[in-house]
Amino acid sequence: MIGNRPETPGRVHLCDMKIINCRPSRKRRAATTAGLAFLLAAGLTPPATAADGLAGFQHQKLTWQQCSDPPPPDPSELPEDGVIIDPWKGQWKLMECAQVTVPLDYRNPSAGKLSIDVTRIKATDQARRRGVLLLNPGGPGGSGTTMPLGARTAPIAKHFDLIGFAPRGTSSTNMLKCETVKEKLPDTTRPTEEQFAQYTAYARAMEAACQRAGGGIRPFINTANAARDMDLIRTALGESKINYLGYSYGTYLGAVYGSLYPQHLNRSVLDSSIHPQWMWREQAKQQSVAARFNVEQWAAWTGERDNTYHLGKSQAEVLATTEALAAKLATRSVPFTRPRPEDWPVSWPKEFSRNELDRFLAQGTQPRPIWDVVAEVIGEVRQAAEKSTALSPDSGKAIGLLHQKGIARVRDGVYETVTCEADWPTDLSTYYEDMRAFRDYAPYADGNGSGIVGVAPNNCTFRSFTPPESLVPLKRDGYPTGIVIQADGDPATQYDGGPAMAATLADQLISVRDSGSHGHYGTNKCVTERVDNYLINGILPSSRSECAAEPRPQVPADKAAPPAGSPAKDDTGRSTSSVQTSKEARVQAVAEKRLPWR
Repeated sequence: MIGNRPETPGRVHLCDMKIINCRPSRKRRAATTAGLAFLLAAGLTPPATAADGLAGFQHQKLTWQQCSDPPPPDPSELPEDGVIIDPWKGQWKLMECAQVTVPLDYRNPSAGKLSIDVTRIKATDQARRRGVLLLNPGGPGGSGTTMPLGARTAPIAKHFDLIGFAPRGTSSTNMLKCETVKEKLPDTTRPTEEQFAQYTAYARAMEAACQRAGGGIRPFINTANAARDMDLIRTALGESKINYLGYSYGTYLGAVYGSLYPQHLNRSVLDSSIHPQWMWREQAKQQSVAARFNVEQWAAWTGERDNTYHLGKSQAEVLATTEALAAKLATRSVPFTRPRPEDWPVSWPKEFSRNELDRFLAQGTQPRPIWDVVAEVIGEVRQAAEKSTALSPDSGKAIGLLHQKGIARVRDGVYETVTCEADWPTDLSTYYEDMRAFRDYAPYADGNGSGIVGVAPNNCTFRSFTPPESLVPLKRDGYPTGIVIQADGDPATQYDGGPAMAATLADQLISVRDSGSHGHYGTNKCVTERVDNYLINGILPSSRSECAAEPRPQVPADKAAPPAGSPAKDDTGRSTSSVQTSKEARVQAVAEKRLPWR
């Protein structure tokens, strides 16, 4: 949220826009005064000008040095059940590192400073270099410092200096943290009415804990300031323009940057977009809607294969089967026989309960290629529940591979701060009404914001600070047409966000059909080729185009001829390749296709 805003319109940015240090004519001075009056009347305060103290930040000379692996995390940052691993350990030395100094408060630059970590891998073909490409993985709260490592073998690495950065609040010297709280969320995907108050208590305690740990800087950790930091990175790099690639929340950050600094943005790619009108509660709710969509799509596919899976002959019948199973598991769980692997970095379920069923459906129905695994596991769980037996080790490992859980004792506080830049409802009845509906309609919790937590009271419900500015009005006025990429079934940024962002910015839209995935450039060949052609050669795709996602399993529907080249089936109706390939192996194959830089 998945996963899941500030102010100033783009024209008011300073001497580059001929507003300061440029001896404006009387007519221009009058227009500028009128424009500022309009901003103030609308509640939008322009950021500080260079004359107010930004000049010292705009002429930095970066000191680059070879990166070194970061130190191990503090014990307080370790999860209660799991470990933190650095998949890039030993590879940081392939990048250069530097820091850019930015003001804490752009309206009062002398009030304090922050350091922003910046990483770089230079273009490998300097003769065909096309500038810098800033990378952001999303969040809010995701650091992009390792993204150049993942992209260093891609075609774009020949033409662009790959620039990673840690947005304010995530840098090594100014990480925004929230203290731990004694309050806990109910361990259930379908809370009772009496448990609603626990969500409220947890949300209230989380906001107080975040305020205690970082109250002094929280009002200034927002999207607009992160975009302003990006522009100081640009000036420190000595570039007149940047190119940009952002995923998830990074799409919103890129759109805000372009709205504030249109004269400094060249090519832009927004992959898996935030909806520009869903800041931020609706964005959170829509994650649960997307989870429900994926479960329904899987149920329809499974219902067409009842001879194979025996879970029902239609979407409605399959959903009824899973609900009947949920009711049975609510009173008696199915035990696992597969112990947690020694090198497994997160928690490992010990039994298959109703909670695990909802989580498994949320996570397993996202990647289309393992829908057969989901159906097989549900069938086995159903049989085990009826006979009071344990799950097979193969099913246990498949479930474990999809299991994502674990709350750190000290958690990052950027997400809990940036998402408070927009107002949230303060009437608890609004949340409770949604909780009653969603615990039945969409209890599917993927560990990333969907399910009941997506509609329950949030720490922002009890926001303890006043945002210093309003959200930035998004528009594309003065920079080239870009690309927005969106997939149906995206569990973190629901599909509607892509067309809405493309329409708001008048950008080209690539839709990834029948996907269920989040993030496509770098993993989807069709998307990657079109984006590379745009970034490297400046060639835009069609205004509205489509790419196919990874295919569904080649399991023929009932009474349908097998597709050409599909595997043979055994006496039970399952494909022989599925019988020969374990569920664990099929899930592992999908897991290994994640974005190369995430």
